[in-house]
Amino acid sequence: MRLDKFLKVSRLIKRRTVANEACDAGRVLVNDKPAKASLNVKEGDIIEIQFGAKAVKVEVLDVQETVKKEEARELYRYL
Repeated sequence: MRLDKFLKVSRLIKRRTVANEACDAGRVLVNDKPAKASLNVKEGDIIEIQFGAKAVKVEVLDVQETVKKEEARELYRYL
């Protein structure tokens, strides 16, 4: 699954366009490397997102096309 879509489906970022912009600005790292929005995300990947001065680091546990809002937290684990 594309990185921008995973960020939206997992609700780490609310909109796919915002996820695209964050990737283009270099604020999203996958496995400690700057990532483009089109990068394929798989289980076990470590995603780090810079939100201003705060950084969020998560591990991908599952990749699904659609999930309910309550189940979105099961797609990743905070590190």
